[in-house]
Amino acid sequence: MVSMDNQLMVSNFGGDDGFAPDLPGDSHVASALNKISTGSADTSHLTGAQKAAIIVRLLVAEGVDTPISSLPEDLQTMLTQTLGTMGLIDRKTMCAVVDEFVEILDQIGLSFPDGLDAALEMLDGKLDAGAAQRLRSMANGTGQNDSWTILENADLDELEGLIAQESLVVGAVLLSKLSTDKAAKLLMKLPSDQAKALAIAVSQTEAIAPETVARVGKTLAEQITSKPPRAFALPPSKRMGEILNASPASARDQLLRELEATDKDYANGIRKSIFTYQDIPARLSERDVPTLMRELANEDLMLILAAGKEEDAKTNEFLLSNMSKRLAESIREDSTALPAPEQDNYEAALSRVAGTVRRLADEGTITLIVPKG
Repeated sequence: MVSMDNQLMVSNFGGDDGFAPDLPGDSHVASALNKISTGSADTSHLTGAQKAAIIVRLLVAEGVDTPISSLPEDLQTMLTQTLGTMGLIDRKTMCAVVDEFVEILDQIGLSFPDGLDAALEMLDGKLDAGAAQRLRSMANGTGQNDSWTILENADLDELEGLIAQESLVVGAVLLSKLSTDKAAKLLMKLPSDQAKALAIAVSQTEAIAPETVARVGKTLAEQITSKPPRAFALPPSKRMGEILNASPASARDQLLRELEATDKDYANGIRKSIFTYQDIPARLSERDVPTLMRELANEDLMLILAAGKEEDAKTNEFLLSNMSKRLAESIREDSTALPAPEQDNYEAALSRVAGTVRRLADEGTITLIVPKG
């Protein structure tokens, strides 16, 4: 016998009172009702609730479990009250109601879950963990306010800050509840000793009760949501770093020197947020160079080589050494035929190459190495 919340809604089962309860619709019901001899009679005088009461009374008499408790409370009340007022029904009317109901059942092909909770129960073990978590939040009516959804959507910097001020076990619970992709990014962002300690602490989470995990999620989420809203997503040093990333090197260096004279900490924060052509050897993995070269115009690298700047030599060699030998030789040879570029053109080429690296990193195509310290 299927459960009431997974049964058929008999939406057109007679009457004008709007009563359309979920009534059993599986083979047990059909079998029980088909035992009753049929007949014809006018049923237009019966309401939907009265017809439903007749069917329920027959099913109970046949010993078929009818889980009325899963109906909305108002319908349970109406059905019970109707059962208590029906009195006697002649056999022809009873059989006509049965015929009408069985005909409706025969016209229905499939029974679908009633609501998101029932659908989740049916698909238990078949959904991705992240999708299941988001759907349960929706089913609970919490949506984006669900604690673990809030933490899943939090910035990595915010999560790193939470882990820094919590115990290892709490950090391990957080790591375990995040999606695999998010947890991996967070783990890679942490210092190696802290990441190792957290990985070990995950082994201590096996016996933690679900209630404890829920409290941990609620407490951590509150720390994020309790912060006052900010007009800007990024801190000032990062915002300024993004601006200077797109600025000519000469203007950028001059401004940084002037900032250091007035606010050294702010200037250092900006420097950490800036990514330049000269940063490539320290931040880009050798295996990602071919990926970068597929996105770059060879002309930009040729122009930079033609400029012959000493500060670019390390990056030039890094890129040429990690691309195909044939391409490297072609770029070297073609660059020697170019005249020294104008400063503006040279700095624009530097910005385009560095900007391409940043874009690929933002897209997740490549992963930049996090500098130590």
